[in-house]
Formats: sequence, C-alpha cells, structure tokens
Amino acid sequence: MSNSTFYVTTPIYYVNDKPHIGHAYTTVLADVLARYHRAAGDDVWFLTGTDEHGQKVQKAAEKNGMTPIEQCDSTVVRFQELWKRLGITNDDFIRTTEERHWKIVQAIMQDLYDRDLIYKAEYKGYYCVACERFFTEKDLIDGKLCPDCQREVDTIVESNYFFRMSKYQDWLIQYITEHPDFIQPAFRANETLGFLRKPLEDLCISRPKSRLSWGIELPFDRDYVCYVWFDALINYISAIGYGVDQARFERYWTSCIHLIGKDILTTHSVYWPTMLHAIGLPMPKTIFAHGWWLTGSRKMSKSLGNVVNPMDMADKYGVDAFRYFLLAAMTPGNDASFTEEDFLQRFNTDLANDLGNLLSRVVKLSIKNFGGTLPAPPPLQPLEMELLSKAAMAVKQLENELNAMKLDRGINAVMNVVREANKFLERTAPWTLAKEGKTDRLAAVLYTAAQTLEIVSGLLFPIMPEKMTQLRRSLGLSEAEIVKTDFKSLSEFADPSATNRTMVDMPPLFPRIVVEKPEEAAPAKPEKQKKQEIKAPKTKDVVVPEGMVTIEQFFKTQLRTAKVLEAERIENKTRLLHLKVDLGNGDVRSLVAGIAQQYAPEDVIGKTIIVVANLMPAKIAGFESCGMLLAAKNETSLKLVTVDGGDAEPGLTVG
Repeated sequence: MSNSTFYVTTPIYYVNDKPHIGHAYTTVLADVLARYHRAAGDDVWFLTGTDEHGQKVQKAAEKNGMTPIEQCDSTVVRFQELWKRLGITNDDFIRTTEERHWKIVQAIMQDLYDRDLIYKAEYKGYYCVACERFFTEKDLIDGKLCPDCQREVDTIVESNYFFRMSKYQDWLIQYITEHPDFIQPAFRANETLGFLRKPLEDLCISRPKSRLSWGIELPFDRDYVCYVWFDALINYISAIGYGVDQARFERYWTSCIHLIGKDILTTHSVYWPTMLHAIGLPMPKTIFAHGWWLTGSRKMSKSLGNVVNPMDMADKYGVDAFRYFLLAAMTPGNDASFTEEDFLQRFNTDLANDLGNLLSRVVKLSIKNFGGTLPAPPPLQPLEMELLSKAAMAVKQLENELNAMKLDRGINAVMNVVREANKFLERTAPWTLAKEGKTDRLAAVLYTAAQTLEIVSGLLFPIMPEKMTQLRRSLGLSEAEIVKTDFKSLSEFADPSATNRTMVDMPPLFPRIVVEKPEEAAPAKPEKQKKQEIKAPKTKDVVVPEGMVTIEQFFKTQLRTAKVLEAERIENKTRLLHLKVDLGNGDVRSLVAGIAQQYAPEDVIGKTIIVVANLMPAKIAGFESCGMLLAAKNETSLKLVTVDGGDAEPGLTVG
C-alpha cells in the first residue's frame, strides 16, 4: 500500500426491516479495510448509510401504520446502533432523505433532461416490488416470476421517464474489457459482460406519484418521483461533496472501492457506470461483489426463517469473535456457509486454543520467573530469529492479500504465525528451562514469543480492536504503544531492556466454549429388510476384467467437496503439506498431501477440492491424515482437482 487516498463504501441499506448478517458482513469488511489502510498511512474515507425511498419503504410504513419518514426514522437507528455495537469506524453516514443528497439527485436529473439524455415514453413492463426493478417478459420465470427473487411480478402499463442507458453499451463493454480491476472478482466481470451481450435497454427512472409518492420529485415534472435505484446510487458522490465541495470530491472519488453483494451486481456494474459516464465523471476504482452467507446450501432469507441476527451473535459470543469469524470464514467473492457449530469450532480452535493459549503461556511464565518484566535477552539463536522473521513476513503478506482483496488468506497467514509460535514453545520448552535454571535462554524464548504476539496483535487489531487492546495491555504495552499499530512499527522489534514493560495476568482472552452434546437416544431396533422386487445382478456372476472395478466397488468410495482452511509445510518433508479441510456440517479434518513441490501453502487455502472421505486414517510424517485429495498428474506436473467456480459449499457428494 502507498500513502494515498482510500475511499470505501458499503451499499446503503433499505430501512424496511432490521439489519441481518449480510449487512453486518459488508460493513465489517469495509471497516476492517478502512482500519488497515489507516494503519498503512492512507487518507481514508469510509461511507455507509441507508436507502430511504421507494415502494418497499412505503409499503412497510403502511403496514406499520406510520408515515414513510417515521418508518425511516424508526428503522435507521437499528443500523446506527448495530454499527456502534460492532465497532464500525465510518467517517460518514448518509440518509437519502437528507437535503445534501436529494438536491444533488435533482440537479443531475435536470442536467440529463436538458441534454436529452432523459425522455418520456409509454412503457409496459413487469415490475417486482421486492427488487424494485422492471423486467421484460423474456426475463421472467414461467412468464410470471421475478428471475431474482422468484416472487410474482405486477404487469404495469404507464407513461414514464427513461435514461438513455442503451447509448453507452459499447462504451461500457470496452471499459470493462480494458480495465480488469474495475469489476472484481474477475468472474463477476464476466457475468456483467454476459449480461451486456443482449441489447441494453433504456432505464426507466421515474414512478408516477399516483402509484408511488415516496421518493425524490423530478425537477421537470412534479407528477413523478425518481426511481429508487437511480436515486440511491448517487449517494456515493453526493456524500463526498460532488457539486458542492469539488476539491474534496476529487481527492477521494477515483480511489473509491464499492463493496456490494453479488445480488446487486447489475445495478452497480451497468446502471451506475452508464450514469456516471453520462454525467461526465470518471469511474470508481473497483466494484467488488462478495458472495452470500448461506445456511447449508440455501441463501439466508427472512421468508425462509434462516436469517442470523448479528446483534444476537455479538451479544452471545462477543463482538470481536463475531467480526473475526465473518472475515476468516468467507473468501471475498465466494459464498460461505454459516452455522453456529462452524462458528464455535473456529472460535475454540483459532482464538481459544491457538491465540489465547499462546498469550496465557507467555504471560504466566514471564510473571512466574521474572515478575513479569523480562530482562534483556542474550543474542537470539537461529530458532528465535526464524520465528521473528516469519512474523515480519506476515506483515508484508497481509498487506499483499489486502491489496488483492483476499483478506481471509491474510488472516490465515497471521494465524499461521500464531501456530508457529506455539510450536516454538513446544520445541524450546521454556517450562523445562525454568526448572533447569537456564534463565538467559528462558528470557530469550519468552522475549521472542512476546514480540511475536505484539506483531500478531497489531495485525489483528483492525479485526478485533477490543481483544487486541486487552492482549497488548497484558503484554505490558503502554496506552500509547497499544494504539500504535501501523505496519512500519510492527516490523520494528522492541528492546525489552529499554521498554521496561511489565506483563499483567488477565482473565482468558477467549475462554473456550464448551458445547454440551444432547443426550443420544437409544438406537432403534433395525427393521427386517423387505425383499427387493428387482434383484441386482450378483457380483460373483460377473466376470471383472483385470484393471476394472464393478459399480458396487466404485460406490464404496465416498468423494466429497472440501474447503481448505489451513495449510503448512511439514519440516524436513519437501513434498508434503499438512492441510485442515472442511467437509461441511462441522467435519474439519487433518490431511497430508504430497503437493508441496507444486503448491505453496497460501496457494491452496480457500480452494474447494475433492477428497476421498472414507479412506482409513493413517499417520504420515507425524500427522494424522483422514482422507486423500484428488489431483491430475503426469511425469512433469500435478494439478489439484477443484470445483468449477470455486464457490460450492463443503460436503457435497461427488459422483
């Protein structure tokens, strides 16, 4: 990262209902990006807000017996309170009912109308109230259902105003093609280009007040209000001073990254660029579309009753643990599955066992043997220098993964350093050094582990600010040092003799959560098998040629999709990687694979691979291997067998 401007936005959220985990994920992701860029010395502006016009808001107000603005005022606080609870550090919060916004919307509409880029015509279309979008007949499912949400659409014939969006189709195709970073991940750009293969129609940007009164009035026709999407998208420029404070607008605009869910890709990658081009403005730097949170294989939906309330999770398990899970468990761009079991497994493994246990060991040993204040250590041995070098490398790796919008991989790189630090303690056995009276060596070991924790806590500070503050305070850092988490300072190792820090023993940072298993019911007595009406041919009656297997033999092998959560090299084994893979439904396994000469650990993390799930466990290079991954190979190369698209959930049956 360079010392430059960084402008990050979330979508502005509808105020027709309370926030859910999808809102929380996008906003926490934006917050963490903003915090990291501040740590890199960038000039950061972070915008979020609420979308307060349109038919959904008007209908919600009618249902609740309120006026639309009362509906907005009563619901917006739910978002503001949640963002405060989740530690969101947004620089601005825009509401589209604010004067600073609707005045800019009206000015833009008037300008486009004056230049004949908005015109009036009669329109027949199929309208989805839930999505607030018109569709053509060929777009519909079974001629009546919305292609996005599968709800029944309304047929509408009326006069409306249209933006000449079709005029910019060729320009937009060329721009996307020539700017590969504009729409990310790259496969989302391909989706937009696929959409643009069909003729692009002009965009209906008005609603008659006779049908919808809640919106921004058209400045050239008081009988109409602005289409909510045309209105809402403009918040990204109205909030930073477009048309009012041009210097401020120009400082931030071209560094903008829009974070959105994949369900609003078309509005952001087709409607918005053509609007900006018509206005005469440059494009934002990147439109990044992340995936959905799923329950099992289904998208979370209020109608299905499977929505996760982020406030409940934060209250139950802590804000920082919830923030950590959201960012560590989802590869930006792909879908991710949420279950409370997955959350608890990651909490207990990453936070309680790995990070919390490391801190507890270091602090307790330091207090017991040195009163908490470590003496200046002797020159460090290669083992200590190796660990500190890995911690310093994680700083750079995290920066690189942030730039590539692969935050989960950056987090995993940091957590791998935590695991290395725990292995370091196992190898050096400071408790044995203490018993043997080798205080100089003990001081060097504890100094190294404490320095590693200081670096790790700085790298995780944007994700878990409260918990990392506690960790740094436990290490004896001063209040000024606690908040000094810029990337440069993290790579500068402290001299314990100069800092005179005294460690403090505190309650466990992440107390392990004990999950009580429900009592198992007594196994039911097996029913007598009914005789099959049609008998399959017996294997013994079939002559199996050499090198062939029967269908019965083949189906004894269980092939399932698995997501790679962690990967590390095995010491003194040049061909082997030790993997942790998720096979769904809480089934996380250790697996040893001979792919280290073709793949670095960071290359496989996040991939969805195919594994043999019912292979007998074996001990390989000191690790238990519970399965085998599939790869295609010849004498010179080896390629993992992965799932097309990469976003299939773990645990799917292959065959």
